[in-house]
Amino acid sequence: MPYRTDGIGPDSVIKVMLVTSRGTGRWVLPKGNVAARTAPHVAAALEAEEEAGVLGAVCPVPLGSYRFRKRVRSGASLMADVDVFPLALTRELDAWEEQHQRERRWFTLAEAADAVDEPDLSELIRSFAPSDFRTAAGRTGLLDVVAIKTSGVFSMFAWFQRLLPHSADFFRLFESHAATVLAAAEATVRALEGGPAAHEHIREVIEREHDADEITREMLHEVRRTFLTPFDRGAITALIGSLDDTVDEMQATVEAIKLYEVTEFAPQMRDMAAIALDAARLTAEAMPLLRDVPRNAKRLHELTERLVRMEGHADSVHAEGLKQALKDHGATNTLRFVTEREIYKHLERIVDAFEDVADQIDGIVIDHA
Repeated sequence: MPYRTDGIGPDSVIKVMLVTSRGTGRWVLPKGNVAARTAPHVAAALEAEEEAGVLGAVCPVPLGSYRFRKRVRSGASLMADVDVFPLALTRELDAWEEQHQRERRWFTLAEAADAVDEPDLSELIRSFAPSDFRTAAGRTGLLDVVAIKTSGVFSMFAWFQRLLPHSADFFRLFESHAATVLAAAEATVRALEGGPAAHEHIREVIEREHDADEITREMLHEVRRTFLTPFDRGAITALIGSLDDTVDEMQATVEAIKLYEVTEFAPQMRDMAAIALDAARLTAEAMPLLRDVPRNAKRLHELTERLVRMEGHADSVHAEGLKQALKDHGATNTLRFVTEREIYKHLERIVDAFEDVADQIDGIVIDHA
């Protein structure tokens, strides 16, 4: 599922690219069969390049799956199961293999969900960053709270939270930091693509890390000077600290690339960077939901559960990459192996830090939902 983000921050708009099918002209995601000895997410990226003319970082952890009925050459109509992998756009080609056979178009999530025929795929697209959760994340006034109809006793903490003075906007700082982390993750992915512009993406990661440090310092200052805080002070400092760890490790990754003058990157390195990018996207979605934890608890849990699963997948990719690096360079080029091991170490720590973010969010949900 190729996607791009128009703008920065919680109000940014996510768009998805769909293509027309060659047979019926209906709107579909780029897809195809997986060739032998090809990883599913790699096959999905190749199909996106061939059918839609897009390149990007594809997360090897599927967003989900859906089923549809496909007519094969024999004339039979058979059910096919499709895994959907999010692909963060880095380049849109002017010419591609099937450009004269299909139409491609960018849709908002709501438009894309309405355009596809498969109900399961429609729900999958809507779940990518649902607008109703963004709306629910906004502040609710006291009169609105009174108007809310609940089936049980409404959380007393939610009432109290909305009555707190908002001189220190902790939520804005969380959201700004998450947006900075997302921008740094996008630059990290581009840096690991190599090429003549890699040094510019490395510089951007370093600059984004400095921006994140400023936000962290402001957050800690507000914690010290504010009498009433929306969450426990320890929870606030732990969450902003774990967020900051993610971008710190992104900086460490590109600093190692710069120091050792690495220009070629193993597929496993790019896969780990893609996982980090998708984790950053999920984190950026989660931050606005903290404005109303009781109402958004279910979605927050879904996001943190996915972050934890992604960390487990990243561990497998990390082990596979180290094993391949040892096989390729261990006996013949020790310096190359040590360099790659250093980069893998920081890439793994990025995803580990996102798991820590998930743990901190889960703690807040447990305390206040």
